[in-house]
Amino acid sequence: MAKKTHKAVTVGFIALGCPKNVVDSERMLAEIAEAGMLIAAEPERADVVIVNTCGFIEPAIAESLEAIEQALARKKQGDVRKVIVAGCLSQRLGRELFDTAAGIDAVVGLEHRDSIVAVIRETLASDASVARLSPPPRTVADDRTRLRIGPAHSAYVRISEGCDHRCSFCTIPAIRGPFRSKLPELVLDEARELVSSGVVELNVIGQDTTRYGRDAQVKDGLASLLRRLQGLPDLAWIRLLYAYPAGLTDGLIEAIRTSEKVVRYLDIPLQHVSDEILKSMRRPDTADGLRRLVEKLRAALPDVVLRTTLIVGFPGETDEHFAELMEFVQWARFDALGAFTFYAEAGTPAAGFPHQISDELKQQRLDELMLTQQEIAFARNRSRAGSRLTCLVDSLDSRGQGQARFNGQAPDIDSICLVSGCSAAPGQFVQARVTGTQDYDLLVEQV
Repeated sequence: MAKKTHKAVTVGFIALGCPKNVVDSERMLAEIAEAGMLIAAEPERADVVIVNTCGFIEPAIAESLEAIEQALARKKQGDVRKVIVAGCLSQRLGRELFDTAAGIDAVVGLEHRDSIVAVIRETLASDASVARLSPPPRTVADDRTRLRIGPAHSAYVRISEGCDHRCSFCTIPAIRGPFRSKLPELVLDEARELVSSGVVELNVIGQDTTRYGRDAQVKDGLASLLRRLQGLPDLAWIRLLYAYPAGLTDGLIEAIRTSEKVVRYLDIPLQHVSDEILKSMRRPDTADGLRRLVEKLRAALPDVVLRTTLIVGFPGETDEHFAELMEFVQWARFDALGAFTFYAEAGTPAAGFPHQISDELKQQRLDELMLTQQEIAFARNRSRAGSRLTCLVDSLDSRGQGQARFNGQAPDIDSICLVSGCSAAPGQFVQARVTGTQDYDLLVEQV
């Protein structure tokens, strides 16, 4: 008598949000694969669709809800049996999501990431909705077992979770809980596994990477961790993301300066530079302090690439405050800059502040800021003409056109280098000469 075979469950996965969410997605995908379930090549046609959401600000919420609605539409058409929503929006809205998007089968909070297989099985076995929700996590997730969804040669390594800063505009502490550092041994184990699998670029992430170790009263914890990471053979680049200004100590700057593997790239979220606005934002920085920091970084690391993030239209921001911000941007000449308008996020103190700015004025200020930064970025690109760069190849087409990055370009965030006559495979480094520019991207040829 022939044995009865069971068709493997297929799972479609939609990953949204920041690099921290990417790591969560990779962890869930590993759990799913280890359970013998199949990851669907077409997420919109699977037994179960999981949407790992972002819920930080209004546009991210809108993007997440749109992805959820698209999955639910597929469910109504019969292409999908169950829809599960995970991630930050689940943590933020909880059971409210069942009413916001009717038809969701399960809502999974951050603390229950590693229970995703059990949730899948439970939804398939019953028509009852499933909720796996807890208060914001206080543990540190173990990310060592992951099914990577990015390039084989570049990966994120998360060194901490949560945030202890209480910025008046931010939802992150309420979503991801208090700051807690991952044990250095766990970080190193994860990094070793990634490097042994072919990773040559580690991108160090956390809500505030410069705070690493402080919850355990470890002085210069990040500098110490970087020194241990750079001892890994076959690892070429270590990139530091999300470095809060106050955490860029002399010890950390010196660790970067003396390292052969920590690239001269810093992503420093300033948010604003006006003393009055910074105080209202509940940020510890001052305009003078931020100016001194930029000067110190450029003196210690002459070739450093600086990226920042700014908010315009914060409650009470006057024309004078915005002019001060614009003057600072024109002076600092950041290599890369991201900005967004203030969103009055529910549950944050700033949502109730007086003197809210109109959407029209916020957008006008954002447009002016980004046009100014565009001129700065384009001029910086032009100044690189004729220079030589070491580039990490990310992809290569059949015509020998490569997409690569020099050490001043973070993956998925910054511009790229378009390499003509590229003979290297993805994951390899090439020497290239800058021949021109294409908007924000650099045109280079292999030499």
